[in-house]
Amino acid sequence: MIIYNVTVNIDNAIADEWLQWMKEVHVPDVLKTGLFIGNDIFKILADEDSGGQSYSVQYKCASMQHYNEYREKFAPALQAEHFKKYKDRFVAFRTLLELV
Repeated sequence: MIIYNVTVNIDNAIADEWLQWMKEVHVPDVLKTGLFIGNDIFKILADEDSGGQSYSVQYKCASMQHYNEYREKFAPALQAEHFKKYKDRFVAFRTLLELV
């Protein structure tokens, strides 16, 4: 199993709105691609104040082929939508994990 992890630090002032949008719009749009078999969203608990809240959004897929298809066909538009909506209010990085 492959886990596509997106870690996001979102501005405190819009964190609740962002989380709702992620749950109601963005994550369902990602899952509608049919390339993932599930997802989880975790709040990252940290002692330091970064000026925002951090989350780990994880999408599970059965194979690298599914992940690569997502990256090629769907990721650019979905990431652009997120960037347009929350420009300059978040920082994100992506990690690819394999269950061993």
